[in-house]
Order: sequence, then C-alpha cells, then structure tokens
Amino acid sequence: MPGIDSMAGQSSSEVDVTKRAADNGNSSTENTEQPPSKKARVDMPSDNDEQVVVPERDRGIAPIKAEYRISKTKFAPEPTDTDDAAEAGSHAERDDEKKGKKKKKPTGQNTNRSFGPEFSPKECQYGEKCRFEHDLRLYLKQYKREDIGTFKGICPVWDTRGTCSAGWKCRLVGTHSTERETEDGRKELILLEDEERKQKAQPKVPFANAEGMTNIIPAADKVALARKKETTPRANQYNEWLNTAAQELEKNIHGKKKNEIAEAENAEQTKDELEDNRALYTEPPFMPSEKRRIYFGPETPTLAPLTTQGNMPFRRLCTDLGAQFTYSEMAMSMPLIQGNKSEWTLLKAHETEMLPPSVIPGDNIVQGYDNSKDFKFGAQITANKPWQALKATEVLSKFTPHLRVIDLNCGCPIELVFRDGAGSALLDHHSKLEKMIRGMNAVSQEIPITVKIRMGTRDNYPTAQKLVERMVLGGHESNVLNIGPPGAAAITLHGRSRQQRYTRQADWGYIADTAALIKRLNETKDEITDTIREPDARFQPNGGRTYFLGNGDCFSHIDYDDHVNNGGVDSVMVARGALIKPWLFEEIQSGQYLDKSASERLSYIEKFAKYGLEAWGSDEHGVGTTRRFLLEWLSFAYRYIPIGLLEHLPPRINQRPPAYRGRNELETLMASDNYKDWVKITEMFLGPAHKDFKFEPKHKSNSYEEAEG
Repeated sequence: MPGIDSMAGQSSSEVDVTKRAADNGNSSTENTEQPPSKKARVDMPSDNDEQVVVPERDRGIAPIKAEYRISKTKFAPEPTDTDDAAEAGSHAERDDEKKGKKKKKPTGQNTNRSFGPEFSPKECQYGEKCRFEHDLRLYLKQYKREDIGTFKGICPVWDTRGTCSAGWKCRLVGTHSTERETEDGRKELILLEDEERKQKAQPKVPFANAEGMTNIIPAADKVALARKKETTPRANQYNEWLNTAAQELEKNIHGKKKNEIAEAENAEQTKDELEDNRALYTEPPFMPSEKRRIYFGPETPTLAPLTTQGNMPFRRLCTDLGAQFTYSEMAMSMPLIQGNKSEWTLLKAHETEMLPPSVIPGDNIVQGYDNSKDFKFGAQITANKPWQALKATEVLSKFTPHLRVIDLNCGCPIELVFRDGAGSALLDHHSKLEKMIRGMNAVSQEIPITVKIRMGTRDNYPTAQKLVERMVLGGHESNVLNIGPPGAAAITLHGRSRQQRYTRQADWGYIADTAALIKRLNETKDEITDTIREPDARFQPNGGRTYFLGNGDCFSHIDYDDHVNNGGVDSVMVARGALIKPWLFEEIQSGQYLDKSASERLSYIEKFAKYGLEAWGSDEHGVGTTRRFLLEWLSFAYRYIPIGLLEHLPPRINQRPPAYRGRNELETLMASDNYKDWVKITEMFLGPAHKDFKFEPKHKSNSYEEAEG
C-alpha cells in the first residue's frame, strides 16, 4: 500500500486510519493505548510485523517526520495568554470606553456619497462649497486605488448577485462598468447589472433580503431601542414578579429557621401569601413544553460561538463543509437593549444558515420535532443580571424571530466579562442563573433557551453537575413556588474550569459523568432525591428531553466518535479544531482523515475572501475588513500540520509543530508563523496591502500555554 507521502499530490487524499493501522500489524486498540514513542509509523510497509519504535519527542511537540523537520533554535514559549485573548479582543474597546478612553472616529471615506452615471442630472446638495471630487474619470484615474485584479477579474459580489452595492468604489469596478455613447455623441461611464445573475440570486428563504442576509433589524428599531421607545412588557412583568414574590419567599422561607416555620401558627397564612405572590405573574403564552423543539445527535456536529472568529464568512465556510449548527458571536445584553449597531450586527446570518439541518430520523429524535421548521443558526448572549437577560431575550425574539435557539453564555473566561458578573461568573450563582433561564423561557415566545457552562470557576472544584441537576429539575425555590424547572432545552459543558482557560486537556471523564447524570435525570426525574418531586410537564422542554453537548479539544473524527460513543453526549461542539481545520466537519461525515493539499486549503481561503466581500462590501473599507478577519483566521490555520507529514496518528490540538518545511513551497508558506507571510496569502485574493500595513493577532500565535506538559 502506498504511503501518505505518495498521495500528497492528489487533490483530496482520504486516509483510512483503521485500515492503515491494520496493515502495520497493529490493532486500533493497541495503537491508541501505546504511548507516542511506541506508535507505528503510518507509512511503513504492511509486510513488516515488527513494531516500529519512533524516537522520543518532547511532550507537546507534534511528531513530524525527520525528513521534513529543519534545524532551528528551540522555541521558548512566551509567558502570555493564549487563545482566550482572542476572545477578549473585541471586548477591549468596550472596556476602554468604560475607562474614559474614546475610540478614534474613522476618517477618509465619505459613506454618504453615491455615484450614478457620469452625466447624472442630479446636482450636489453642497453646490460650490462641496470639497469632494465630482469628475468621475478624474476620481477613477487619480484618487481611487486600482482594481485588485483577483478572482479572475470578476467582482465576486456582482458575480453572485448581478449587481454590486459598492458601485464605483468597488475594487473590481471594471467588472461591472462600461462606456457608452449618449444621444448627443458624448461618451459616458455607467454601471452594469446582470438580470440573469439577479434572478439566480433570489433568496432561498422567504425572510431573507435581496442580498441573502437574515436577522437584520431596521435602523428605526435600533433608534427606538436607544431612545427607550421600544418597551419589553413580558420582561417587565416577569421582573415585577421576581421583585415581589421572590423577595417574599426569601423573607418568609430563607430568612427563618426550619423549626420556626414548623412551629408557626400561621403556616396556612404563609402559604396563601406565597400563592398570592405567584398570582402576580401571569403564565407566559409559550411554556417550555410548547416551544419549538430542537434536536442534537451524532450526525449534527456543531460550530461553537467564537468571538471575533465566528463571523458570517467563517460560519458560511464551515456550513459548506458540513457544520449542522452554528452560533453567533457572543453578544452583550445591554448593548442589544440599547440598540447598539455593532452588537446587533453579530446577529446577522446568511440564508444558508437558515436551512434545516441534515438529520437521520430515529429513536433519538424527540416526538414533535419538525426538521422542516428548524434552522442551523442560533444566537448567544451573556448578562450579569436577570432583568438584562430577559429584556435582551424579548427584543431578540421580537426583531430576530428566525433563531434556532437563544443560548446563555455561562462559560466565558474573559476577565472583562467575568469581573462584571457575567459569563463564567454565573457558575458561582446557581439561583441567579436559574432565574435567568426560567425568565428567558417566559419571554422568548417559541424560541427554545439553551445554556453553555464550564466545569466551574476554580481548578479541582467542579460545580457543573450540581448546576446541571438544578437546570433539569429546578432548585428548592422553584418547588416551593410550584413553578417547575427552568426549562433549558440543551446544556453544553466545556470540560475545563474558568481558571484553566485553555491550558491542559479538557476533562472528558467529567463530561461523561455529567452525561450519565443527564440521562438519569431525563429518565427518572422523581427518583433522584427525596426533596425533589416530579416536575410539572408544562415546564419540560422537548417533551421532557434535555440534550447534552460536550466541548473541548475535538480535533479529528476519532475524537468526535469517541466522545459520542463513549462519552455519552448527544453531540459535540467544535471550536479551535474548526479554526485550525474547517474541514473537520467533512472528516466527521466521511469518518476518515482528509489529507488536504495546500492548493485545496488555499481554495478555502479564497472562498472566505469571497464571502467576506459579500458580507462587508467590495470597496476599500470592505476589502480591509475582509483582510483583517482573514488574518485573524490564518493566525489559527497555520497551526495545521498535514497528515502526510506526521509520523503517527492521531494529531493532537495541543501539540505545537517544530520548525518544518512542507511538501511544496505553498505548503511551507501556509505553515509559517510570521504574520508577514499571512499578509502575502491575503494579497493573493485581496490585492497588495498598504505599505505601512501591520497586523497583530488578538491572541499570541507564538504562545503555547495550552501545549501538553
């Protein structure tokens, strides 16, 4: 059988690791149980039954074949933050604003100007006082940067939609402009539109706009939110109940000793007062049992909500490669309530994310689940107070009703979020978190509510299982008030504590134990403890089924299958693994490693660039935005080590590569950790960057705090 090296030239070499291990005279079980120094080389001939010993490597160093390694001074990791800094990047500006540091207003582009035909009869509203150029030919010749000349000379926006909203400012305007002769003999520059392309670009879903975008809130609604003209009646009503009945409960129950309550002569009166307080809140129109039902299964790998990296072009790329569910970047509740434009932009989704996921009907699908009405896209928010979560959920359900779920982030380790009492800080406040989930269910109409958590805030003190039990059954207060469990339709557990951030490997043993607990809670809710009785069916989401997802260090189909089959989770949420190799979802579907060639990986970068120009525009500003986010992705993607260069499988996400060369020049370039080489890659599709252009990733790409050992 030929080795992997012999297949490197193919467009997509599929490597079946099980068959290859059998050819090497090793069973798959033996291969996984042996330490890295004893694993067999994947390219050895099958007629040699003697086990091949691989030279000992440093822990955390990827086992690259000797012929590809190059001599270089041993890399010394910097004592800096790692991937968690990438998540914090987009929140740094908000933190600066709180400290009184004003963000510099961008200049250099007049966004309100519009160009029609060269001899347009429309006059400038500023007349002779206008400081801008009105000679279109002079603007194109002297002031506008030249066309970038990529994508075979065709503007990707115009090629997809038949029209380009950037007009004359487009960096590929030569694609959709021409010169025509007018009736008076003059020659005029005009913009072109292609009717055939416009017909093909018709939205695939009825609620998408002409550009194929959904979940777009009108500017007038943002202004109404900013000026507090948009009310949230359901959230206000529920908050009023929280401030009356819950306070009375705290006063009458928690504020007294048990023996005082038992001996109280007015016990019946106390009960009546609690019922009166509960009556102050009217039950919502959509109970958890009545909401749209969702499904997670082995065939539905999920892309995690990724701050900065989880932008629309990257989600579209992952969807093309097999991701069945995607989430928005984490949105802050207060900016949403205040109509902040940049925060609402995070909720935009492409029409391909509004299509139903591919599922296999079976016993695992809950009764009443309608795949045709399901979506691939959900929103994630975070908040530090119940009223913020409720108001944000209500405005989301009103202005962006086409969401699969609204997920509450309770695992974000970012210091800026944690110190405000949001994100992973909620892991230490179970009662508050329960109020949030229950309240969000009360105001989200038919959109289900889910939650993402970590093991706990501190190492060696996991609290997730207690929290999970509370999410499924409800706490003591919910039973006293007879309001049932919070109603979370799904729970995702990241197998690390907040203190760990991204260091060391995720604890999938703890995730498996939690999965077993969820299963028991789903099956025998009334037999867990003597103090918790069977919940009211009205408060049970998904017909009484709470889905459970695991998250952490999934980097291959082997990892995914092991977590689903042996970890007991319904599905796996993939984060950094997808950033390093987005075709991970394709590997999961095919059940084998895919040795992607450098040209194929470059085609994914080209696709990202096209999607970026469609999302952010093909003018100078859009090209710059696309380049910036593409560079952020490349700061993760360069970590990928081609399968054909490894001495043995499986690859590990926490292994850093030594200095090595690829099988060709392009592969070597894409493996570079120098940002200037990443800029060269972007220039292949987005044209030359400005001579003074510099890039610093939001995370330290040369730091490997997460490496083993």
